[in-house]
Amino acid sequence: MAVVSGAGGLIGSYFVRTSHRFAPTWRVHGLTRSDLDLTNFTAVHHAWRDLHPQLVIHCAALSKPQVCQEHPSLAHTLNVEATALLAELAAGIPFVFLSTDQVFDGRRGDYVESDPINPVNLYGETKAAAEQAVLCNSKHMVIRTSLNGGVSPTGDRGFNEEAHRAWVANRTLTLFTDEFRCPIPAIVTVQAVWELVDKSQTGLFHVAGAERLSRWTIGQLLAARWPELNPKLEPGSVHEYTGPTRPPDLSLDCAKVQKCLSFPLPKFSEWLTTHPEEPF
Repeated sequence: MAVVSGAGGLIGSYFVRTSHRFAPTWRVHGLTRSDLDLTNFTAVHHAWRDLHPQLVIHCAALSKPQVCQEHPSLAHTLNVEATALLAELAAGIPFVFLSTDQVFDGRRGDYVESDPINPVNLYGETKAAAEQAVLCNSKHMVIRTSLNGGVSPTGDRGFNEEAHRAWVANRTLTLFTDEFRCPIPAIVTVQAVWELVDKSQTGLFHVAGAERLSRWTIGQLLAARWPELNPKLEPGSVHEYTGPTRPPDLSLDCAKVQKCLSFPLPKFSEWLTTHPEEPF
């Protein structure tokens, strides 16, 4: 059995929903927050005893930087302590931890796996600490990914869903021209991870889109996909943002993982063009 935490979120739900396609040999059991409170460590121990997993894919996290800043204790408990506990329980089996590009400070971009990390907000700090706990075990794997898009169970987890909701509500989005990411469809992230698991890969990998795009450009691409919404957007600068520090350039070099995959990681703009009917 493969256990997927965070099954109510974007990436976790794709692991469960597409397992028949990408992991037909695994019986996949998704855990949502209502199924198991990962901050209740006694309950985690009991669930582990009952489930007896042979693989864990850990997606659950407090992932919004603003929420992490407002609830630092919860962010540390869920993102660091719960991850460390699961990794300890999974000491003898494969364990995959979904991390983030926000472990970097964003001053340079085009980061490779061996580059030094330097998180600039609490969310990045907690994920960096969790990475360290996971990578202590040579059987385990950390996946750093970027903006993931798709359709989540709650309809508000993907960056595309946030934009869609704003435009349905006739709101204008201010999008930064000087903040860069490598957006990727969640279904592609999931496909890549399943291939790595199938090939018994371990260690640290960057899995992101093959295109460095500004938030502004990403918004323009999404607006072109939904002209019926009459999307409203205006350019802004990351330096004007008043919330938690935002790293300006978190583009990732994915050459290492690309050598392990049977398919090319897509450019986001091209994927949108070649998948016009994909729910997004």
